[in-house]
Amino acid sequence: MKKVLNRPENFVDEMMDGIIAAYGDRVQLLNGDKRVLLSKYPAPEGKVGIVTAGGSGHLPVFLGYVGDGLLDGCAVGNVFASPSAQKMADMIKACDRGRGVLCLYGNYGGDNMNFDMACETVEMEDDIQTKTVRVKDDVASAPPENKDKRRGVAGMVYAFKVAGAAAKEGRDLAGVAAAAQKALDHTRTMGVAMSPCIVPEVGKPTFSIGENEIEIGMGIHGEPGIEVREMMTADAIADLLLDKVFADMPVEKGGKVSVMVNGLGATPKEELLIVYRRIAQVLSEKGITPMMPHVGEFATSMEMAGLSVTVMHLDEELEALMRAPATSPFYTNENI
Repeated sequence: MKKVLNRPENFVDEMMDGIIAAYGDRVQLLNGDKRVLLSKYPAPEGKVGIVTAGGSGHLPVFLGYVGDGLLDGCAVGNVFASPSAQKMADMIKACDRGRGVLCLYGNYGGDNMNFDMACETVEMEDDIQTKTVRVKDDVASAPPENKDKRRGVAGMVYAFKVAGAAAKEGRDLAGVAAAAQKALDHTRTMGVAMSPCIVPEVGKPTFSIGENEIEIGMGIHGEPGIEVREMMTADAIADLLLDKVFADMPVEKGGKVSVMVNGLGATPKEELLIVYRRIAQVLSEKGITPMMPHVGEFATSMEMAGLSVTVMHLDEELEALMRAPATSPFYTNENI
């Protein structure tokens, strides 16, 4: 598979250079560090900071949600690899405005370990208070009785949005963390993959899948799913993913939800809209009202073909926080 790059080892640095070249009026590097991106949007002293981190290769996650009413900072590692604890600590310090920092990120081993060390460092050396909320929305990655082992996938976008709005309202660190956790408690995701992706420095597919096959529940780094099936129609995919989500998080008739149909990198938006069309039909039949649809690429995996469906069960508080204005170079809820 062909890739548009110069030298594989420069992939992340040159991507970061591109972000600054294109959007340097809104985001900036931390002291020129090409692994830490900070918001340049105005924010008052005393606002709780919100940060995330993870491997590169998932744009718009994670870097794309640094902005106004969203994240204050993001640290990235190489493709699919965690950034170091030191990069995370530097980022946390840069995003503290005197009321502490929420670390909001996907539930992956390297990120967990490095964020734990970073939080210990800033609390001990700089007296910065931190709280941690780990995203665990992927229903395919562990059964309901073992939710703490679930991976964080596209549902983290909803958590970024809700936490960012809560911080902008002026809530304290505990309040912002509680809002993020509430968002995640009301959010589930299930995905399917149709093709592998290539990590630039590896130069070959991360996994293999048959020409007429689809893997149900595959992770965004190529982690195994729950089953492989023959390729399915768009309606069948939508029905399957919704069934899995609602089995894990029932939504009653009369309920409200926001649904995200997320492309993993190589699935056209036209196809995502065909899936959303079926989801809207199913929700109507169930007496559930869809609001604030997200259809497009929000959390990708390089050039992997496939999609995920995320459902957030809304109450009045979550709906208000989702509707609060937010913008970044990669995301705005202006038209949602």
